[in-house]
Amino acid sequence: MPEPAAVASNLPEFTVSEISQAVKRTLETSFERVRVRGEVSKPNYHGSGHLYFSLKDEGAAIDAVCWRGVVGRLKLRLEHGMEVVVNGRVSSYPGSSKYQIVIDSVELAGEGALLKMLEDRRKRLAAEGMFDADRKKPLPYLPEVIGVITSPTGAVIRDILHRLADRFPRRVILWPVKVQGDDAAAQVVAAIRGFNALPEGGRVPRPDLLIVARGGGSLEDLMPFNDEEVVRAAAASTIPLIAAVGHETDTTLIDFAADRRAPTPTAAAEMAVPVRAELLEEVSDHGHRLVRSLTRLAEEMTQRLDGWIERLLNAPRAYFAGRWDHLARLTAALPTPREQLAQARLKLDHAVANLSQGLTALRTRKQHLFERAAALLRSEAIVAHLERGRMQLESLAALLDSYSYERVLARGFALVRDAADHPVASAAAVAPGAGLTIQFADGEVAATATGRADKAKPRPPKRRDTKQGSLL
Repeated sequence: MPEPAAVASNLPEFTVSEISQAVKRTLETSFERVRVRGEVSKPNYHGSGHLYFSLKDEGAAIDAVCWRGVVGRLKLRLEHGMEVVVNGRVSSYPGSSKYQIVIDSVELAGEGALLKMLEDRRKRLAAEGMFDADRKKPLPYLPEVIGVITSPTGAVIRDILHRLADRFPRRVILWPVKVQGDDAAAQVVAAIRGFNALPEGGRVPRPDLLIVARGGGSLEDLMPFNDEEVVRAAAASTIPLIAAVGHETDTTLIDFAADRRAPTPTAAAEMAVPVRAELLEEVSDHGHRLVRSLTRLAEEMTQRLDGWIERLLNAPRAYFAGRWDHLARLTAALPTPREQLAQARLKLDHAVANLSQGLTALRTRKQHLFERAAALLRSEAIVAHLERGRMQLESLAALLDSYSYERVLARGFALVRDAADHPVASAAAVAPGAGLTIQFADGEVAATATGRADKAKPRPPKRRDTKQGSLL
């Protein structure tokens, strides 16, 4: 069949690119300059420097892009859930057939919404224990090195240095950071972690105290110090940290995580060190009090020493007087020589009498024993008793001799010993090649075991010649 002819149409024909470009021109012409209010959703700070996010409300969402050159001029860092008003133009991205708003500037939609977001964040971090009192570290009384995290060009660093010089000069290490703008929070986090990473005794001294400071400003200006990463870095710092952000009425989330909050940067310097003049005056006062105390103590000890000296001088007289009295009493109690001789004569007479009685009794006991022994020696019972003992001894000697192994050897047996001179009781205990000693009744013979011997077979009986031979 022939192909049907093409139907003619009066509609113009476009390529995909032509349609995309036409839509793009239409959007940019119709919405060349717009101001849009919405909630920030999923902000993405790309490695290229561009910022991508979505603006949404209860009924719709629109993609938004902020080019790198504009991101650097933003006064605040966008976060998820933040309500903002953006200025820009509506355009499209032909590669995905999506329309988007290209942003020129961003501002907060209202402080009320932002404060609510910060309060929600504060409650969430507090629930994690980030602001607990037991996490707070005490500040050193007199730090040797103080690390300051702030802008190097602002008045804050000059105020801190000036106040430290007035009170008690200390070594200060400045870590310069931006204190507002898009990348200010990241720089503050890097500074806190960098100071904490310094080793003890390194080329750059590790601070004993950190001060994070900036001057006053609007809520937008102070937003880097409400950043969650900044708060976590401050809470995790092992070096005690003072937060001095804004004026007395300004409050940021880093204030809750810091170990101490100062109302101003100057007040932070006052918290960091004591007043040197006051310390010198206090030391001087303590010195005077010490001298007065030592003087009173010396006077008291001098008076006590005088008393001891006086007692020491009087002590010999009292001591020897007492000794003489004691000696006189002892002398009076001693017996005279005549009395001593009489007492000794009585003791001697008593001892002689006791000795005489003892010798008489001993002689009597010995005489009785001697007479009994003589009577026993003369008794025939002793002779019979001795004879019985002799016969019993001879019987036991004969029995002992019969048990002797020499008698066994005399009957034709032999005693086998190993190399350690131990008797061998079985053939299994003898290893081939072992040295042996064989003892007979008349002597010993050395031998070497060659192995277990088979039992000898009996010889067959020798056949006798039944034939009778000739006698001749």
